[in-house]
Amino acid sequence: MISEHDLRLADGRTLRTYDSGGGKGQAFTVVWHHGSPQTGAPLEPLLAAAAQRGIRLVSYGRPSYGGSSPLPGRDVASAAADVRQIADALGIGRFAAMGASGGGPHALACAALLPDRVTGAVCLAGLAPFTKAFPWFDGMIAGGGPRAAVAGREARASYAASDEFDERSFTPLDWSALSGTWASLGADAGRAGAAGPDGLIDDDVAFVAPWGFDLAEITAAVLVVQGGQDRVVPPAHADWLVRGCRRSELWLRPGDGHVSILDAGPLAMDWLAAQTGQP
Repeated sequence: MISEHDLRLADGRTLRTYDSGGGKGQAFTVVWHHGSPQTGAPLEPLLAAAAQRGIRLVSYGRPSYGGSSPLPGRDVASAAADVRQIADALGIGRFAAMGASGGGPHALACAALLPDRVTGAVCLAGLAPFTKAFPWFDGMIAGGGPRAAVAGREARASYAASDEFDERSFTPLDWSALSGTWASLGADAGRAGAAGPDGLIDDDVAFVAPWGFDLAEITAAVLVVQGGQDRVVPPAHADWLVRGCRRSELWLRPGDGHVSILDAGPLAMDWLAAQTGQP
């Protein structure tokens, strides 16, 4: 059973949060960081995988997503302060961080900036920090949003007015996943998009600006999961993340794209449990 409520933060903002609940026999908590755009509501396959493993799954909508208040000028690092307040409000001490696509950098922010709380982190198809040290945009079928964001929020907002999704961004395996196991992801992305572009705009601006932390600050173990056919976040991003984190492991799934890679989510939960010594 999922509980949903709006958590008021110390600065007066609210975050729409979701909690599968703690209970007898539940091993540990995973905080899920959603992709861009999503509402933050937990996705059905993740809920099922967590329930099978006795995991408490918590998620939330980042600012301007899914009913959460805006946070003008937010950076990737700001997620850590928000998640600390969520964990405190729910009585959660230690937890794991897990995110996909646009959620990946925010999961890493929690690992870097909440070392006393985060037991491990998983980044599925997540972006690397913006850099000129490798061709950051190469391999993106539709990288117009982040490219516009390099010029600032106004330029990114202007781009949003005419932006249309390029169906080539997803592989045939991705489309199959969206019509099957991950249909809930497509439906949720549609709801997020219908609510307006502000969350996605702010995400893109944050991704190409300084994140507010360095990957080398992360002391917890990090698992990077990457599809070899990903046309949204190309494999070079995973390589950069693995090199930048102190304790990192790469799961490269050569046939997966940006959506089908999520099938690795349940195994990634097992990996997170292993970092805590849980059975």
